[in-house]
Amino acid sequence: MFRTALRNVLAHKARLLMTVLAVMLGVAFVSGTLVFTNTISDAYQNSSAKGFDHVDVAVAPKYQDSEGDKIGKLPDLSRAMLDQAAAVPGAASATGVVSGFTAVADKHGKLAGGDWQSTGGNYWGAKDARYPLTSGHAPHGAHEVLLDAKTAQRAGYKVGDTVRLSVDGPVLTPTVAGIFTTDDGNVTAGGSLALFDTPTAQKLFHKKGYDEIDVKAKPGTTQAALKDALDKALPAHQVKTTTGKELADDQAKTIAESMSGLKQGLLVFAGIALFVGTFIIANTFTMLVAQRTKELALMRAVGASRRQVTRSVLIEAFVVGAVAGVAGLAAGIGIGAGLRALVGSFGASMPDGPLVISPGTVVAALAVGILITMLAAWLPGRRAAKIPPVAAMNSVHATATTKSLVLRNTIGALFTAAGAAVIVAATSMDASSGEGPMGLGAVLLIIGVFVLTPLLSRPLIAAAAPLLRAFGVSGKLARQNSVRNPRRTAATASALMIGLTLITGMTVMAGSLQSSIDKMAASAIRADYVVSMANGSSLSPDVAKKIAATDGVTASSPLRNAESRIDGTTEYVTGVDGASIAKLTDLKVDRGSFTVGGDRVVVDKVRAKEYGWKAGSHFTAHFEDGKAQTFTVAGIYDGNEMIRGIMVDNKVLTPHLAEPTDMQVMVKTANGASNATKDRLASALGTNPAIKIQDKQDISDGIAQMFTMMLNMVYGLLGMAVIVAVLGVINTLAMSVFERSQEIGMLRAIGLDRKSVKRMVRLESLVISLFGGVLGIGLGVFFGWAAGELLGTKMPTYELVLPWGRLVLFLVLAGLVGILAALWPARRAARLNMLTAIKAE
Repeated sequence: MFRTALRNVLAHKARLLMTVLAVMLGVAFVSGTLVFTNTISDAYQNSSAKGFDHVDVAVAPKYQDSEGDKIGKLPDLSRAMLDQAAAVPGAASATGVVSGFTAVADKHGKLAGGDWQSTGGNYWGAKDARYPLTSGHAPHGAHEVLLDAKTAQRAGYKVGDTVRLSVDGPVLTPTVAGIFTTDDGNVTAGGSLALFDTPTAQKLFHKKGYDEIDVKAKPGTTQAALKDALDKALPAHQVKTTTGKELADDQAKTIAESMSGLKQGLLVFAGIALFVGTFIIANTFTMLVAQRTKELALMRAVGASRRQVTRSVLIEAFVVGAVAGVAGLAAGIGIGAGLRALVGSFGASMPDGPLVISPGTVVAALAVGILITMLAAWLPGRRAAKIPPVAAMNSVHATATTKSLVLRNTIGALFTAAGAAVIVAATSMDASSGEGPMGLGAVLLIIGVFVLTPLLSRPLIAAAAPLLRAFGVSGKLARQNSVRNPRRTAATASALMIGLTLITGMTVMAGSLQSSIDKMAASAIRADYVVSMANGSSLSPDVAKKIAATDGVTASSPLRNAESRIDGTTEYVTGVDGASIAKLTDLKVDRGSFTVGGDRVVVDKVRAKEYGWKAGSHFTAHFEDGKAQTFTVAGIYDGNEMIRGIMVDNKVLTPHLAEPTDMQVMVKTANGASNATKDRLASALGTNPAIKIQDKQDISDGIAQMFTMMLNMVYGLLGMAVIVAVLGVINTLAMSVFERSQEIGMLRAIGLDRKSVKRMVRLESLVISLFGGVLGIGLGVFFGWAAGELLGTKMPTYELVLPWGRLVLFLVLAGLVGILAALWPARRAARLNMLTAIKAE
């Protein structure tokens, strides 16, 4: 049986080619993902490990938990603690570390690093071993700064140049005192690092002490021994110590976890492509079994058991899967290398390192290829074993019985009804509790529709009959061929349906979410502009003062967050300008009035419900300075994702804060939003690239850009599944042409010309593809609606928006897929020799 299976594979290698390609693409996606993520992870782990070469033990502040009315905080690592650490037995030196956000502008006024990778720190003393200088000298005073070598090269700076920086809003213009090299992961990833002397860094980053104290051991002193000595010398309730090895291990674990998210996301899309590939595999082996009915019957007649017949089919699947696995692994290695180069071409650099091809990647590629192929081929193999030898010898193919069709349709109807019912029920739940039922319902519904697809194919394809009649005999034959074998048509169309379902669902959700957020911004904000830092970090209060003093500004309010304790619970309150906030927002007030000033505050409905407050209620808040303040709830408003919480007048809040900072500033101008007004505000803030000045349209465009980028990524990742589906259409049509060789030869003999034969195959492919497209788009719209209803419980402004243009485009693309997929099978059918075809069995 083994030799027979191998001979069958070699005899039908052309027909198995598309199956091998489909599996190979899925395996390549999996192995490429593993190679790429393992390579990145390994490179960053090696790079980060170098960063801890100068740290034997790190001393960090231990967070003091909130208790009662007391707010938790991180204690300061003082100079006295640093001196204690440096004096412990076995310590060679101790370095105080200070860090924070620092944006560096290039010579064209653009950020030299990314929004999130722009960091700053301190250079310790006259020579800091962490940052070797390549030129210049250590910084001295607030007017000197060091830049990392990559940023200096990218931005065009050299020693002696003046550079524009920003830490929390105001523009700084120090001189570049020196250039240094570093293994910092942020810099490696394309970010920037600016270093100040320690007093300047502490002042800029609002630090009274240090973020961390790095201690270097003397020769002969182990990290563990130094850690024990530091634990004895420093107050245990204020600090925690970690060895350099533990830091490196923790960093490696963090990198692995961050790569795990990327890896899992990519593997999900690879799984979708493989799932779509199973339809092709099952279809191919089903058709091969049908074409070898007499051969299988003869094997049964000469003594082969059902198990042996099934095993022979599975051996063929094993060979196909093994070949696809090896080819997919080779392609995946190329994909992994290509992705690494692609990342570099987008300007994001990575640490140097070899391409990592782990044994796990090799095993996974081969296992996926073989197991997927054998699982998909098991059912056709089982069916092959059930063919009665006598019926098969007489060429009576085992067609589906009425009982099996009724059973299939009943099961499909039950799954579909159950899935739809569960999804509809989930839409009435809140977002957190409805996710599970929604996912279960989606799985049930997809299974149900797939099982019902043969039943659905007849009426849906019949609906296209009037259009097909326009193509005469070719159109009529194409329609009949499409419904001749509903199961085959269903399997082919379902492969395309899966990809289009996901693409359509994501498109509907993204468009609806974007519209609802736009509406939320328009309805909640009266301000013409919102000013914030590019990375979302805090603004200096000086920014709000400069904005308020700018010509044309009629109202402005900084939004100042502060931690408080209310009824023994941590609650963040938002400080606003009480006199201006009503002019800058447009929030619906349910009860009371929107009045903020003195002890009068407004709260959103969620907080009011949590604490049992109503208009006129009183509550006491405890702040970081240890003092308490009693407030009166003046009004309760409808909050949203952009504006919510407890609003307090800044005149009351600010005295309780040691270092007040603002998250953003809302601005109203006399002439409304315009380019001239925006330029005036930017000029008042020193044309600072680290500060974003956004009007409502800018906010909307930013949201649209984010959703567009997300959708483009999804389209690209799901493109593999669509390519596999195209291979499925080609495969089914090619094997169908082979199966119908005699019939096509007869049609040619009675007068159907080659052009008409080509048209017949193309129309058949078009009909099958459009059938899959209609099902996929319909399911995608339904899933998009259902997921939106679930999100609507958290987003009152949510409403379904159907992107009709894109839906029509998807349907057109589905038709285009059918036409392109039919090119080779149609050409092959038209070139058949009619006499040879008529004699074929």
